[in-house]
Amino acid sequence: MLEEKSAPLGILNVPNGDFAGVFAAQFSEWMKPAGARCLISGMAGSRQGWAEAAYVKCPAGPDELARHLLWIEPGRIALVPGLSDGQGPDGQQGVPDVMRGEEVQIFGAMRLSGLRDGLFVLPGTHSKWATVRGGRVMGFRTHMTGEVYGLLSRHSILARTLEADAPLDEAMFVKGVAQSREGQGLLHEAFGVRALALFGRLGPAPSASYLSGLLIGEELRHEKPGSDVILIGAPALLARYGLALKQYGARVRTFGAEATWAGLHALRGDR
Repeated sequence: MLEEKSAPLGILNVPNGDFAGVFAAQFSEWMKPAGARCLISGMAGSRQGWAEAAYVKCPAGPDELARHLLWIEPGRIALVPGLSDGQGPDGQQGVPDVMRGEEVQIFGAMRLSGLRDGLFVLPGTHSKWATVRGGRVMGFRTHMTGEVYGLLSRHSILARTLEADAPLDEAMFVKGVAQSREGQGLLHEAFGVRALALFGRLGPAPSASYLSGLLIGEELRHEKPGSDVILIGAPALLARYGLALKQYGARVRTFGAEATWAGLHALRGDR
């Protein structure tokens, strides 16, 4: 990697939907060299993005994604399709699941780790749990863990006694994970955050970590992680999921932004 830049320009923050203009303003210098090529993954390829890149059905690997790139400018700028799971041949069987961007991170982590099989977990607003075999994503499941934390901590009755952005309290987080493992159900355990506060047993700052532990613990309780897990994401979330997975006896290997760059290189054939 030669250079990196960032900007608060998610798909809903592109002025007047001018994706081409934003791209030119951000990356025109990078695109000047002859043969420069840009692959764009994530929500830019969604229905609300620059253009809709159709989902590729699982099982799928880098080769399938590469064959379905949506070229904005042929040979120069392309959108990477996402993955879909849970659909039958007619597209209607079962409840479908989708991802955009995480598939690139998975293929990048595979490339960096040398693994072609395993469980890959991507924490976030919508956490993904993907099963990989033979270098292909066989299937995955999404949990709205991060989004539900935001809703409960800022817009529910819990917000009155909870400091949503408090630093991680590891002990209280682990306690929340352990409590969720008892299997009483999230709807019951979440109300316990308020009850504990009412009886002076949980302050506003530790309440945030306890609730986070409950939610992530609920996710793990349903997924039943095995002995080895590949975690991909931002450092703060990797730390929380690492703590939670440790309670389940899982060995964890982590990757950050480098997984994205490696995954995009895998799609363009630099293997």
